[in-house]
Amino acid sequence: MAKITELQARAVAQALKLDLDEIDICLACLSFVSFPLGAGDDRQVRRALAYVTRHLWEEGLALPTVAALEQARRSGVQHADAALADIDVFGSRSRVVREIVLRLAADLGRRSYTISEN
Repeated sequence: MAKITELQARAVAQALKLDLDEIDICLACLSFVSFPLGAGDDRQVRRALAYVTRHLWEEGLALPTVAALEQARRSGVQHADAALADIDVFGSRSRVVREIVLRLAADLGRRSYTISEN
């Protein structure tokens, strides 16, 4: 089994076609990560990730993530195979899943910032 590094997991997460409007996850739960991420509070981000990632995964993130990874693999996205293997072994505790939650939290933060400016 190929192991995936944090940087590889982050690159795969960024490459996936996942949209907050198309994923059935709790945005309020995601905000627990988004707010400290926006504030630059790394310690609180890690704490929030540990708290919400499993819940997000179980309540709607798993299926679209695996589908997006399968599509990424077919499209030739580098490390998509390793990302799928990581999820097979670690599930919601996968590096890839954490990076996806971080990416979605950043997306939510950008969306919130854009709304507050208008």
